[in-house]
Amino acid sequence: MSISTSASTAATPPTILCVDDEPNILSSLRRLFRPHGYRVLTADGGAAGLALLESETVDLVISDMRMPHMDGAQFLAQVRQRWPGTIRLLLTGYADIQSILDAINQGEIYRYVTKPWDENDIVLVVRHALERRALEQEKLRLEALTASQNVELQALNASLEAKVATRTQQLKQSHDEVQAANERLKATFVTTIKVFSNLIEMRGGKLAGHARRVAELSRKLALALGLEGQEARDVFIAALLKDIGKLSLSDDVLELPASAWTGEQLAAFRKHPLRAEQLLMALDELRAVSVILRSQLERFDGGGFPDGLVGLAIPMGARILALASDYDGLQIGAMVQRSLRAEEARTLIYDSVGKRYDPAVVAAFRSIMDETEPPARDLTVLSGQLEPGMVLSRDLISRDGLMLLAAEHVLTARVISQLLDFEGKNGGRLSIRVYAPVKEG
Repeated sequence: MSISTSASTAATPPTILCVDDEPNILSSLRRLFRPHGYRVLTADGGAAGLALLESETVDLVISDMRMPHMDGAQFLAQVRQRWPGTIRLLLTGYADIQSILDAINQGEIYRYVTKPWDENDIVLVVRHALERRALEQEKLRLEALTASQNVELQALNASLEAKVATRTQQLKQSHDEVQAANERLKATFVTTIKVFSNLIEMRGGKLAGHARRVAELSRKLALALGLEGQEARDVFIAALLKDIGKLSLSDDVLELPASAWTGEQLAAFRKHPLRAEQLLMALDELRAVSVILRSQLERFDGGGFPDGLVGLAIPMGARILALASDYDGLQIGAMVQRSLRAEEARTLIYDSVGKRYDPAVVAAFRSIMDETEPPARDLTVLSGQLEPGMVLSRDLISRDGLMLLAAEHVLTARVISQLLDFEGKNGGRLSIRVYAPVKEG
């Protein structure tokens, strides 16, 4: 490790300036202080002393009081004014109190020493004075160093705070981006499920839109029963995929209402929940959904399929899905010979409480049916009124029940053009629901 020149060089010895008009006094002082390692300068009067101080760095001045042209008090007063850091001592051979007071008041001397002096005493006085000066200079150096370091620390702290703020903002932005990406992924996932649900419904005309209506009612029931987040979402997705197991059934089974099936057709139908579970088995994200689908034909009284579960042993999602599916199925003629009106379907459900349906789910269903519809936050527009940037408030469904676009889709000029083209080729207007613009003020 290298050592700096200032650290390896011995400290410069203190410099003493002795001022007196008597040469023998100056010689005595020089002989006295040099053996103690001091650098000794001499001057034969005040003017000569001031001239030396202009060219030399002096730590301590010893001045006689009685000198021609400029006495010690006057000399030391100029030293104090021009070189205030230099220690000042007064030599006086007279018991002149006024002269000493002048030196103290004008020159602010450190000490005065009377002639003849005691050598040990004067050496001790000088040593203590220089030690005190060294301590004061070290104190000033440390204070300056502390002030400088405080400034540096403040600058460093401000820099660190700025870096922390910048990094925090970057992390927040990254978190927001990841969160937004997750939300987009979830939305895409649900949209994919809706598209797949459409494909399932294409096998039967009666089923067009059935799964979406069941899913919406199932979502409302789940929320009314206190299900939130992932649980409510699983019920919604299960409703969209509730007929996936029916893909293996023949067309004649799907075209007939349940009340018209033969025993063999009914047995085949009752297996579709198991097939639904098997089809979704490989997807970990849909494991809870597959459990709901397996139990969708169970009855609260234990008379259902495939496991004969009773009451609360049936998963809550399956209890919700059973009621929602039957309510819509009764109205589209999928369960009985004719399509029932909504109030007739509700009556059949109310009559089956505790048998086919969970009483708690029926109670939630009643509360939903009795609710007054809240004011719509969206409005219906014609395709010609669409503008880029509008957001669909509901799934856009064609007249034959196919989903064209999912809710929350942001319309672009290209998509609007495609919708206009679709209407032109299919000869009918679409019912398009978009969020109403927010009124300012």
